[in-house]
Amino acid sequence: MAAGHDLVILAVDAASPDARLLLDALSDALLCINGDSGRSSFDVEAATPRGGFYLARDSAGTLLGCAALRPLGEADSAIGELKRMYARPGSTGAGAALLAHVEAQARGHGYQALHLSTRVANGRAVAFYARHGYTPVVAWGKYVGAAQSTCLGKTL
Repeated sequence: MAAGHDLVILAVDAASPDARLLLDALSDALLCINGDSGRSSFDVEAATPRGGFYLARDSAGTLLGCAALRPLGEADSAIGELKRMYARPGSTGAGAALLAHVEAQARGHGYQALHLSTRVANGRAVAFYARHGYTPVVAWGKYVGAAQSTCLGKTL
């Protein structure tokens, strides 16, 4: 198990092989939980100056997880959107470290809040975000009226 201080989190190209490996693992996990991989909700080409795609590794270089940040809506939005957050099973602390890293990046990019959508069926994710201060927010875009989704947010 990697302790938090052994983690290295770096911004990478979401189309890189390591990123794709974790994105595929996430999609497979979501497919099992939700019946939907979530792939359609994330475009790896959508790189933005106010965001990024982040990978977490342990000191041995083992991939532990990933997360993405982008503006929610317009490029100059005050709200950042957390996407494709994933920590490998057994990678204790990787999820919390990634979330803290993305929140710090979001503050640095001038976002006032961070929002995300996850599936109601993904109880572990819902509980994880609640532990880290995320509370329900008004749904946006394709999540409006989607009973299977829950939209959460946190003021930074």
